[in-house]
Amino acid sequence: MGTWATDAFGNDYAMDWAQDLHEYKTLELVETTLDNVIDSQEAELEAPFAAEALAALEVIARLLGKPGEEDPATAEVDKWVAACKKKVTPPLLDKARLAFDKIGAEASELRQLWQDSEHYADWQADVAALRSRVLGADAA
Repeated sequence: MGTWATDAFGNDYAMDWAQDLHEYKTLELVETTLDNVIDSQEAELEAPFAAEALAALEVIARLLGKPGEEDPATAEVDKWVAACKKKVTPPLLDKARLAFDKIGAEASELRQLWQDSEHYADWQADVAALRSRVLGADAA
């Protein structure tokens, strides 16, 4: 996986996912992406699914009006969010909570990959900040 930053869109999987987002007018891709993580029956959550889910969670944060730092690489995502007229529903937030839990679990390949790097603490902080933006300060 090409990774250049610890934020949700700092890798190839997330950027490829973001390109696919533009084919949708609803939150279908966001929800399906979270379902892939939540419903995974594998012993270990594969890194690509987790990386895509973090991108989907970042889209939710932006839809809630709580974007992360501005990034020229995500300008197209911001345009999609601005054009999206869908609201984030409580059931979608429930899915977000479950996805965050699986991404941060011991059985998450993405977490393990970051754990083996010198940037693990930064990645954890970015995921915690994203979780807080999506689920509120009490969820961090």
